[in-house]
Amino acid sequence: MSLATQIMDEIKNAMRAKDTVALESLRAVKSALLLAQTETGAKEEISADEEIKLLQRLVKQRKDSANIYTEQGRPDLAEPELLQAAVIEKFLPAQLSEEEVAAVVGKIIADNGASGMAAMGKVMGLASAELAGKADGKTISTIVKKLLS
Repeated sequence: MSLATQIMDEIKNAMRAKDTVALESLRAVKSALLLAQTETGAKEEISADEEIKLLQRLVKQRKDSANIYTEQGRPDLAEPELLQAAVIEKFLPAQLSEEEVAAVVGKIIADNGASGMAAMGKVMGLASAELAGKADGKTISTIVKKLLS
């Protein structure tokens, strides 16, 4: 089942349940999918990788907004952002734990003989490609820095 079909089914369920947070989140995902689909100028379906990147971007936007609201002392605005992020995350593949990411990054470093912070760019590129959709960039970056320093 495609992501668009899943989103439409969940929108219907959210409407029946009168779940406004889920409905807002799902409508935002649907809108982003339609925009991504029409950006190319064709009516083709977007690939699964692009769908995952899109969902990750939407989750990151909401978490960043929630952090800003929290820093400004506005938990009333931060809470809905976090709830929306949680709804969108349901459609992402399961995220790896920090230990699992560290194991993958450690293997990449060992395979390429990378050492020191000068090799960070190379390792980040390889790790980001291998862990696409399974871990966020911030986590990968933190672990790469820790293992290379």
